[in-house]
Amino acid sequence: MLPWLICGGLAAAVMVLLVKLWLLRRSLDEMMDQLGERLGQDTNSPIFLSTQDAHARKLASELNLQLKELRRQRQQFQQGDTELKNAVTNISHDLRTPLTAIRGYLDLLGREELPEPVRRYLGLIDNRMEAMTKLTEELFRYSLAADQPELVREDVDLRRILEESLVSFYAAMGQRGITPEISLPEAPVVRTLDPSAVSRIFGNIISNALKYSGGGLTAALDQAGTVTFSNPARSLDPVTTAQLFDRFYTVETGQGSTGLGLSIARLLTERMGGRIQADYRAETLYITVSFPEP
Repeated sequence: MLPWLICGGLAAAVMVLLVKLWLLRRSLDEMMDQLGERLGQDTNSPIFLSTQDAHARKLASELNLQLKELRRQRQQFQQGDTELKNAVTNISHDLRTPLTAIRGYLDLLGREELPEPVRRYLGLIDNRMEAMTKLTEELFRYSLAADQPELVREDVDLRRILEESLVSFYAAMGQRGITPEISLPEAPVVRTLDPSAVSRIFGNIISNALKYSGGGLTAALDQAGTVTFSNPARSLDPVTTAQLFDRFYTVETGQGSTGLGLSIARLLTERMGGRIQADYRAETLYITVSFPEP
């Protein structure tokens, strides 16, 4: 009789342990599902558990505290980012009027009979004015790109947009003695994207290449929707290459560069679900933009 009682007790203990394990597993599954939902949404809803297990509920409570803190930090970051964008927009807008007035006065002075040293100084002022104007416009465009709620998507041919972007820089390439090497597929590469945003991405990358190119430019598009731009860039290195997409980062100062062109390209690329990256190999900069099929 005693062996049967022992076996029965062990069986009951095993059943209790199995039930506890099942409840614990269900609690963990509930927490995983709800945690994923909470992280993907801006919500105050806490994690709820159907079990009464003290340890599981304690873990859920700790996760709720962390989620609350994470939401607070996210809101703080979003508020700061919004305030920064608004400030950039307002500042760039406010700068336009005085810059236009100053340029007008400079034009009037340029028509006067002035000594050569004065004309030389006016030329220097005009160059700095041009740099400030470009910076103001780029700041304004960046704020517009960052605040644009939705992009207008339609079927576009990446091959055609790349061709048009390269043609628009034909005169600038000629001035620098650059003959681009272009490789395009025979068939259209169609993606559902915002055509003006794609054109802006390609234009910013080409413009950046012309500023720092060591004498060449290559643009290649494949059927998978990947565009690779490459140009000699001896002034770069792997460290500076990793910073090219940072806002306001420039490789060299004093060239009228705002450091926003590639940052805008990354912003627009990622908003359309694409990928953009920069690599530096054998003194050559490679910027790759990819729009894979959905």
